[in-house]
Amino acid sequence: MNDLDLLTAITVFVLSVLVGIEVISKVPATLHTPLMSGSNSVHGIVVVGAMLIAAESHTWLGYVLAFVAMVFGAMNVVGGYVVTDRMLEMFKARPRTHDEARTHDRAEV
Repeated sequence: MNDLDLLTAITVFVLSVLVGIEVISKVPATLHTPLMSGSNSVHGIVVVGAMLIAAESHTWLGYVLAFVAMVFGAMNVVGGYVVTDRMLEMFKARPRTHDEARTHDRAEV
């Protein structure tokens, strides 16, 4: 990788960070969790990218960076599914207790 390729890669990385911050900061808090949990498959791209880094790497630094990227990517994917599960739990009907059922039956009569 020559100096121009490295400069191009760093430029793309910095611009990606800036665009990402700008996009995320515009999302209202009420939409952030549903949007992030709905994009779990997109987070898998990080894991695929880390696998590509590991395949192309020939140094210990490359292997360490690939490992760290895979760990963070996997945590991101699993965390997204945990958030989705917790969010869906909020919409499930709670089972009624015996007292609630009795009170509800009296109200209908």
